[in-house]
Parts: sequence; structure tokens; C-alpha cells
Amino acid sequence: MSDLAIDVRGLTKRYGHRTVVDHVDLQLGRGRICGFLGPNGSGKTTTIRMLCGLLTPDEGEGTCLGLDMRRQAAEIKRQVGYMTQRFGLYEDLSIRQNLDFIARLFELGDRARRVDEALDRLGLKSRQDQLAGSLSGGWKQRLALAACLLHEPRLLLLDEPTAGVDPKARRDFWDEIHRLAADGITVLVSTHYMDEAERCHELAYIAYGKLLARGTQREIIDQAGLAVWALHADDPRRLTEASIALNGADGVLSVAAFGNSLHVAGQDEAWLEEAIAPFRERPGLRWERAEANLEDVFISLISRSPDNFEDAPPKTATPSAATKEPAR
Repeated sequence: MSDLAIDVRGLTKRYGHRTVVDHVDLQLGRGRICGFLGPNGSGKTTTIRMLCGLLTPDEGEGTCLGLDMRRQAAEIKRQVGYMTQRFGLYEDLSIRQNLDFIARLFELGDRARRVDEALDRLGLKSRQDQLAGSLSGGWKQRLALAACLLHEPRLLLLDEPTAGVDPKARRDFWDEIHRLAADGITVLVSTHYMDEAERCHELAYIAYGKLLARGTQREIIDQAGLAVWALHADDPRRLTEASIALNGADGVLSVAAFGNSLHVAGQDEAWLEEAIAPFRERPGLRWERAEANLEDVFISLISRSPDNFEDAPPKTATPSAATKEPAR
């Protein structure tokens, strides 16, 4: 059996003239946690749906859990747990009723035991009779994860699972994800949170359908080769003025605020220093060299990526009723 839970090459999906996933190669070892990052509309959800057999790729080939993603999609679905962006269970059923329903769908034997184990593992036992619709975001997240685990999947595909969840619930969720990975379950999780990205074993960054970076956090930062300066000021207005002036300046790839400082990043160190030179002697501003972080890298990557929506030809306008030629 291959050590790769995911091994796909050239994965491509088009809608009309627009390519939303563009020849993506992705390999992920068993028991690993991979953070799948990218801006909204970058193709993360479409990629996840192709991996679990919900969408058929227009191009590309490969395996998921050793099964051919084209010919064995039905078998893949039974071994994958997919957690969608939005809560997808029945809000007018209790926690236990929802889990029992999912167990029936998978035709699981000894349903009561399976449901009890899921309730215990996710700390849902005391709330098992509560209606799902009355749960907070963090508890809905636990229920959704419990439903994903009922059939004992070997791969978890989690699509922005912690959006809108408080920090304590997010931390508890990630502790559980690491326990699952330690048990040999592979996890591909999309997220917009940099602190969550740092908790992954490896990262894949996609923008406008193209995979732009792949590796560990350290590898991605080193490969980016960014020069970064940090600008500090006691007066927030001075930072705002500098940010407006530097954003889009020649040699500057990204400007990001972090509290009372700005990170100004560029690909070419000499060019970047030339861009910030007019601000070096301004009163109330302090400059120092800084190390690039993941957010610096990802902001700079998207700033250099063409929007695939702009490449699609415009739709032909439909004539209004007033301008249509009368029927003959």
C-alpha cells in the first residue's frame, strides 16, 4: 500500500470558459495534516470536492486512499469524512438523532455503540438530546466532526471548519485533529487563519486555481525569498499614511499591519530599500529588519497572481424585453 493518502496530478475543473482549478498536483502522506490555504474563490472547495468524489475532474488523474479517483469514486466516498463550510445537519433533530441518521446512511452495524463512542469522543454526551439548531457555532462544529468520524474514515477533508468559531473552540478542535492524525488519519483542512496554518505538518497555497506554494512552513517562507522591513510608530495615523503611500509602490509586494507596526515586503532587497527610503528619516517612525512570516508570503503570492475570473470572456448580454425583435 502506498504511503500517500492523496496522490493526484493535473487536477483541473472548468465551468464554461473559466478554469477554477488549473492542473493542480497534490501529494499527502498518511497521518499528515495539510493546511490548504488561499483567498476566497481560489478553488479550495472545488479541489476538495473532486478529491472525495463529489465532482468529476475535467482533466487529471491519481488516487485517493489508493483508489482511482475516477473509476472508484463511490468507494472513496465511504472512506472519507467531508466537513463542509456550512453546517449541513438537521437543525430540528437532536445531536443523537442526527448521528443516528448518519449511521443509518452508512448502514453501520451496532449503531447505538458507534453513536455513543462519537458522543464521548467529542464531549457531546451531556448535550445529546439538545436540538442541533440551538447549538452555538463551536458545538455545531463538534457535532459536524462527530458525524464525519462515525464511519471511521481514513481521510478527513475539512472545508474551513472553524470559520466563526471562538478561539477556545478552535483550539479544542485542533487538539482533536492532532489526536486523529496520531491515530493514522490523514487530514486536509482549508483555513484562512495563520495560527491554524502554523499547526499543520505541511501547507499548500492555491490562488485563482493554481497551486503556488507547497511544503512546511519553514520551506515556504525560505522559498519565497522575501525581504521584509518592520515600521513602528506610536501614532497610528503615521502608520496609516505610510501604508497608503507604500501600498503598490515600485518594489513593494505587500504592506500588512500588525498592531502598532507594518510589515513591508518585497522580492528585491535593493528595490525595497529604495521604496522605503523617503520614510526613513520621518519623525515618529522607527524601522528595523524583520523576518517574513506566512502572512507576508501569502499576501505577496496573491499580489503576483492573475485573477482567473478576468481571463474568462464576458457573457453575451441578453437583450431586454424592450429591445427584443418582435415575434414573426
